[in-house]
Amino acid sequence: MNAPFKGTYDVEAIRAEFPILSQQVYGKPLVYLDNAASAQKPRAVIDAMVNTMETGYANVHRGLHYMANAATESFEAARESVRAFLNAGTVDEIVFTKSATEAYNLVADCFGRMTDGAGIGEGDEVILSIMEHHSNIVPWHFLRVRKGAVIKWAPVDEDGNFLVEEFEKLFTPRTKFVALTHMSNVLGTVTPAKEIVRIAHAHGVPVLIDGAQGAVHLNVDVQDLDADFYVLTGHKVYGPTGIGVLYGKREWLQRMPPYQGGGEMIREVRLDAITYNDPPHRFEAGTPAIIEAVGLGAAVRFMMELGRDNIQAHEAALSAYAHERLGAMNSLRIIGQAKGKGGIIAFEMKNAHAHDVATIIDRQGVAVRAGTHCAMPLLERFGATSTCRASIGLYNTPAEIDKLAEALQRAETLFA
Repeated sequence: MNAPFKGTYDVEAIRAEFPILSQQVYGKPLVYLDNAASAQKPRAVIDAMVNTMETGYANVHRGLHYMANAATESFEAARESVRAFLNAGTVDEIVFTKSATEAYNLVADCFGRMTDGAGIGEGDEVILSIMEHHSNIVPWHFLRVRKGAVIKWAPVDEDGNFLVEEFEKLFTPRTKFVALTHMSNVLGTVTPAKEIVRIAHAHGVPVLIDGAQGAVHLNVDVQDLDADFYVLTGHKVYGPTGIGVLYGKREWLQRMPPYQGGGEMIREVRLDAITYNDPPHRFEAGTPAIIEAVGLGAAVRFMMELGRDNIQAHEAALSAYAHERLGAMNSLRIIGQAKGKGGIIAFEMKNAHAHDVATIIDRQGVAVRAGTHCAMPLLERFGATSTCRASIGLYNTPAEIDKLAEALQRAETLFA
């Protein structure tokens, strides 16, 4: 990357690093506002992955030849880049998974099988929020079905603000785990993660923070948050699909049993006994997503070079402008007006289904998401069955917000 950030946030230079943003759809410039679902990829990520395939690919960890060593060095360098991105204390706390979804399932499954007192069993309670993505609900539901666990729900108010006092009231002597989002993928609400962790730890309860959105838009420091687990996914931080990250405090990872069996996660296999590897490799059974990990490493380095605070400031200004433009449209109901929210804007249009609205504005080159956004309990809380969602990325511009507003005004006339 040719340093698009040189003292000022040069969004046009940044956009030039993303080849796909020069595309046209239906003869109109692409306005990509579906970043909360999956972000586009900079040249640095594309080049890193292609270079690995062309010049440095082999299986990792289990070879002694040049290519195996080169691939292993690139793979483990990506782990170090993620460690720096999250400010984890050691690379041993960074587990590569195939997705954020797999990371949630890994933690829930392991806690369902632990036998040292931390395990979740019949009558034990897990606290989630009403804002959770389905991928951070269903794994805990499995424990409800299989183990008799109880799920309790932390609420939000009408603006989508997380209610800390109500959350704290949910704790009882049977509370065993807390799993909460850092930033809602529908409301854009940023939860007070550090305070959430403090409260949970005061009750002796470990915490997983879902950073699938938070790691994209916030400057995350897991040591400062003191979270026991933090999760992110590659394709939302401008990296590839097929790769995710579970950060886990070393003491927890050492206590947890393996999630899957296979190569790399073992130390020794005999006919009558097996011993397991140390973390993080204990949780990375089989050949990992080598090329994808390299791409993820390039993606987080790209973000760190731009500066996380710079990205956050750019997105905050753009989000405020988007709320101003869309808030002026009487036909729209914006769902989620929490203080300090991120650049995610979910909305309904009067007399129109979200799918129809999204289809109409797509013809103007504007890409947004429409549906339930894998957050059905949250939409039910706000009396909605589906919404459109515009989500801002580090490369979006005020002109693109104007195009979104203009496209919605056209749709508005059709449904008036």
